[in-house]
Order: sequence, then C-alpha cells, then structure tokens
Amino acid sequence: MVTPARALVVKGLFWYLGLLVVGIGIVIYVLKIGSQFTVSQALPVAATRPPPSSFNPDVLFHVLLTLAAVILVGTFAARICGRLRQPPVIGEIVAGIALGPSLLGAIFPEAMYWLIPSKDHDPTASVATSLKAIAQLGIILYMFLVGLELNATQLKQRARAAVAISHASIVVPFVLGSLLSLWLFPIVSDNAVPFVPFSLFIGVAMSITAFPVLARILTDRNLHHTPVGAVALSCAAADDVTAWCLLSLVVGVAKSDLESAAFVAVGTVAFIFGMLFLARPLLARYSGTIDQHRRELPRHTIAGAYVLLLSAAAMTEWIGIHAIFGAFMLGVTIPSDSRLARDFQLKLKEPVSVLLLPAFFAYTGMRTEIGLLNDWSQWRVCLIIILVATAGKFGGTLFAARFAGESWRDAGILGMLMNTRGLMELIVLNIGLDLGIISPSLFAMMVIMALATTLMTAPFLQILRNDDQQTAVVK
Repeated sequence: MVTPARALVVKGLFWYLGLLVVGIGIVIYVLKIGSQFTVSQALPVAATRPPPSSFNPDVLFHVLLTLAAVILVGTFAARICGRLRQPPVIGEIVAGIALGPSLLGAIFPEAMYWLIPSKDHDPTASVATSLKAIAQLGIILYMFLVGLELNATQLKQRARAAVAISHASIVVPFVLGSLLSLWLFPIVSDNAVPFVPFSLFIGVAMSITAFPVLARILTDRNLHHTPVGAVALSCAAADDVTAWCLLSLVVGVAKSDLESAAFVAVGTVAFIFGMLFLARPLLARYSGTIDQHRRELPRHTIAGAYVLLLSAAAMTEWIGIHAIFGAFMLGVTIPSDSRLARDFQLKLKEPVSVLLLPAFFAYTGMRTEIGLLNDWSQWRVCLIIILVATAGKFGGTLFAARFAGESWRDAGILGMLMNTRGLMELIVLNIGLDLGIISPSLFAMMVIMALATTLMTAPFLQILRNDDQQTAVVK
C-alpha cells in the first residue's frame, strides 16, 4: 500500500526527472539550431557583444603567486630578524630584495622572471602594475591605522619639541646633502644633468624619514604609545610632508615648472588645515554619538569611513605629497579612544600587516639592484654617503631634541628613529632615477644607505633604552 507521503516523494521525483529531460532537450535543440547560423544571419559584432577583453589570466596567476612567495619568504625572514633583535620590517625588506634582481635574479634569473615578469616578459607591465596597486592600498590602510593609534592629547603636550625637532631634522641633513653634492657631482654625474636639481635632490634624499617603517618599528617595540613615540611619529609626519614639498620643488626645477611646486605647498597647508579644524570636530561629534547609542558600528558608518579614507588619500595624491599622508591625517582626526577607532584597529590590523603591507616593502625592494657596485671606489663613496646621512639626520635631531628639553637618552632615541629611511627613501630615489637626476650607480648607493640607516636603528635603540624586556620584538 502506497502511503500519501511516499506518493508525494515519487511524484516529486518524476517532476525532477522530467524537468531535467526537458531542460537538456531544450539546450540540445538550441545548440543544434545555433550551429546552423551563418554570419549573415547574425547582427553586427559591435552591436551584439563588447570587444574581446585584453585581460590576461596569467596576470592574476603571477600576482597571487608573488604575494604568496612574498608572505612566505617575508615571514621566514622576519622570524630570523626577530632572533637577531631586528624589527620584522627589516625581514620584509630583505625578502623583497632577495626575490628581486639582487639575489634571485643573479642566481636564477629564469625563476625571477617567471615569478615577476619584467617588461620584456610582460609587455603591458600588468603584473607590476597590479602588485603596485596592492602595495599602495596596503600602505594606505596601514598608515590609517597608525593615525588612529596616535594620541592627539599626548601629542599636543609635546608640540613645541616636535616642531623644533622636525625643522632641525630637515635643515641639517639637507644642508649636508647639498654640500656632499659638490663632491658627488663630478664623480657620479655627467654634463647632461644640471647641478642645481642634482644638488637639491641629494639634499631632499638625505632629509627623508621612513614614516611607515618608523611607525612599524615603534609598534613592534611597543613605543608607539609612549611620549617619545608620539613625538617621533609627529616629527616624521611633518618631516616627510616637508620633504615631499621640497621634492616637488626639485621636480619643478628639473622640469622648469615652479607653478606645480607652489600648488603642492599651498594644497598641503589647506588640506592639513581642513582636516584638523573642520573634519576633526565633525568626526569627534559623530564618534561621540555612536559611542552613546550604538553597540556595533552600523554598516553605513563603516562604508562612510572607507569612503573618507579613500577620498583623503586620493586628495593628497592629487596634491602631490603621496596618498599615505591623507590616510594618516584621517586617522589622526578620528578620536583614538572612540568605538570607531577601536573597531577599525581590531578588524584591519591582521589583514593589513600580514597580507597587504609586505607587498609594499617587497614591491619596492624588488626594484632595487645592489649588484651595480662592483669595485672598491664605488663602495668608498657609498660609505661616505652613509656617514654623511647619519651625521645629518641623527646629529640634527639629537641636538634639536636636547635643546627642546628632552633628556640625552630620549634625544638619542629620537635621533635614531628619525635616521630610519627605509623604503620611503626608495620611492624618492625612484623618482630621481626616472627623471634622470641621478645615475643608476648613485641610485644603488643611496639604496644601500637607506637600508644601512634602517638596519642600525634597532641595535642602537636597544643600547639607548637598556631594557631587554621593553626592547623585545613583538612577534
């Protein structure tokens, strides 16, 4: 005897099989009829479908593979650096260089070109473009997080010291760099390059502080919440904004376009004023409303924060001082103790630091080639560049901090932190190389200088702080 329930199941099975048969039959019929179409029966191609896409699926493959390799090698190198009491960021820089022409390209060039195709292997440079976009997004998000963690109240208490130190850390190395250019110009340049943009560029290159790397070192060593860490971050921010304005002046001189340099200076001042005196009060009021009436951030608030972040970054990129400063300034304008700041720190920290940020260090590191220095005379010039760069940045910061009332110990810590150049320096050097202001050999020397000044930061900080527990690297 067939029960009603079983009859219902059988009926449903027949309906399902019937649907499959009918569906398959219709597809077969359509394919049979469509195969008999001729070109004359079809509409013009332009009216029926868009032109074939130029996207190469190999691009996505190479990008994903490169990111996986960067994270793997970077994590391994970071652990080694941790055992050597170096911040993990050094390992990520070394990983980028190792995967580039300096190591992998010299040992196994086919593997390097397969991992990251060059322009000859990738005529559209789509792989490099995609990696650059990911790297820039990672550093933008990271600097937003750094801004969120910056305690504005603590910063105001040391504003006088920050201004004095920042000015000194620009002026002293800039002057020493300009003087050094008198000796460098006949050695590493030629008559095709005017001396004025060359000298100004060397001064700017000596004045750079690696804002992202410095922030990472402060975070890894638990210094970002301390008074000296707040001063270092504020000095580095003002330092690099000033340096980028000076760089725009150098570019304007090289291109005989001073109007663009003036636009950068005016636009930077207007942007900072708008963020601090217009956007900050509004965001503080809105953050207070959320803290009082919401347990979780509403979706439109999260979307709005991302829109503001991308808009601020786009604005400073358009002005000409780099997108990361727009992201950092937005983070500063949001109260660090608000729910908005805490939620973004919690949700973004791991994806940004583990997945996206290493791509920034690796991409820039892969563009450097240390093997261009092949004799002792070139290494001697490189050593002098390192000494002058360290004397200018460390010495200028040290005495300015002492003059501003800091202890010798804190002044020394600030000097070592401000002497960190890292990959912001490499970005500036790439601009100079693209404009033809510096030669490839000088580019390689300056890259080594940037790495050397970054590497010496951690051990000197350990000596100055003299506290094993506080100087332990956060793994």
